[in-house]
Amino acid sequence: MDLGIKGKWALVCGASKGLGLGCAQALVAEGVNVLIVARGAEALERSAMNLEAAYAVSTGAEVLFCAQDITTEAGRAAVFAIRKDFDIVVTNAGGPPPGDFRDWDREAWIKAVDANMLTPIELIKATVDGMAARGFGRIVNITSSSVKSPIDILGLSNGARSGLTGFVAGVARSSLAAKGVTINNLLPGKFDTDRIATTVKAAAAKTGKSVDDIRAAQQAQIPMGRYGTAEEFGQVCAFLCSQQAGYMTGQNVLLDGGAYPGTY
Repeated sequence: MDLGIKGKWALVCGASKGLGLGCAQALVAEGVNVLIVARGAEALERSAMNLEAAYAVSTGAEVLFCAQDITTEAGRAAVFAIRKDFDIVVTNAGGPPPGDFRDWDREAWIKAVDANMLTPIELIKATVDGMAARGFGRIVNITSSSVKSPIDILGLSNGARSGLTGFVAGVARSSLAAKGVTINNLLPGKFDTDRIATTVKAAAAKTGKSVDDIRAAQQAQIPMGRYGTAEEFGQVCAFLCSQQAGYMTGQNVLLDGGAYPGTY
């Protein structure tokens, strides 16, 4: 299917690996020009080169990269110094660490809210008016399945991402919608990325079980019997950015392999 977004410009955050890279891959495969951002310069440059080699030559897409911390004001300024106008923005920041809420101080909460709520809001604020003026815009926020089904050891993530969800529910239904700008959240369940490795390790430490046992038990609870892949995630992201998804806004799209039957 032609998604109708070839030649558009996308800003993809956290795209050196994992779900962010999966989104960048799917967009470049559709001929979308991308500026990918992440903190690790070496991994980011390597990912940019791989994207160019795998997709850019055949699709004509341009791949730029910027090694910055998008959660900081200086990082965002560096990104927008390279390019100001984007048709597509995929927000993505590493989730806060798991743990016991009794151990988190104010600084931990502020850091979580800054990265997982306020940073996406700043990126939305910086780009939506230009999108509206051009009559097309797609913003996809990578959040978490914990927004719909909170996880006890991910309280920092539960709180910060739920705040972003509430914000998006309002702004997505503002006057921007009639100007062709959609804002949706993409909620990953368990995907085989570095993030799942961190949470599995924490669960293993808490329960005394092995990492392999935790992984096996988690996958057994997923109706599809496995973790998701970054490639699958990226394809759904690309659809949300497509012309075909132009009547879809303010939604929380859960990709979980059917793991959360209590949500609908």
